[in-house]
Amino acid sequence: MNRFIVRTLFIFMVCLSSSATLVSCKAKAKVAGETKRPDENRMTAEKIIKNHYANKNDFKTLYIKSNVKYRDDKQSQNLTAEIKIKKDDKILVSLRFLGITMAKALITPSSVSYYEKMGGTYFEGDFSTLSKWLGTDLDYNKVQNILIGQAMDDLSKGGDYKDSLVDQAYRLEDISKNNVKKFFFFDKDKFLLNKQEISQIAENRKMEVSYFDYKMYNESPIPSDIAINAEQDKGKTEINLGYNTITVNEELSFPYSVPSDYKRVSIK
Repeated sequence: MNRFIVRTLFIFMVCLSSSATLVSCKAKAKVAGETKRPDENRMTAEKIIKNHYANKNDFKTLYIKSNVKYRDDKQSQNLTAEIKIKKDDKILVSLRFLGITMAKALITPSSVSYYEKMGGTYFEGDFSTLSKWLGTDLDYNKVQNILIGQAMDDLSKGGDYKDSLVDQAYRLEDISKNNVKKFFFFDKDKFLLNKQEISQIAENRKMEVSYFDYKMYNESPIPSDIAINAEQDKGKTEINLGYNTITVNEELSFPYSVPSDYKRVSIK
């Protein structure tokens, strides 16, 4: 199994993608043009956001077994992943090939770490280290959200959004003045997230995350399939996560220990 694939998958699982910059907006949410619409029945950005967050998301723990398909311009690989989530606290990802654990990643609100067996190396740091490396603002919530079918950004707390109807889905466009374009697409009936797109215009980078086949777990909708597609000048990368087992609110352990003879690496 290619060591590069293990490391790339780690980067996707931890920081969503090195192919797109995610920008946090800390100002109070604004809705483009909302004061100009007298029609109270119109599905404005404000209503779309409210309905999206009306979907329950109140689990304590999630245990996920997933098939992972990786493909880039030069190679492809099939793996399996075990994902354990203690909501708002920690995420443990184990990547396996032919049943053998090849890498583990532990993510918390204050730290990110991983180790890989093929190179006998490990990384320990925090989101500021990865943010500096990628030139982006990262945090734990973005990672958790992408795994459970939530918008990466907290749409209720920041951003300037324009609403539209595209291909029978509600679309929100973040029209904040920066180099990053973001689009969020929602199902018309249940306001579940269908897709989110992030583009870094000057750098010619784009990432799409699409969600399919939501199922209910403890009254919370969780997607069964996630497709991540990233494009940049260096080429394209595709990662598909197929959740084949999901259990909610079980007692979970999060074993993570770096072997003593592994070499620590830094991200520059």
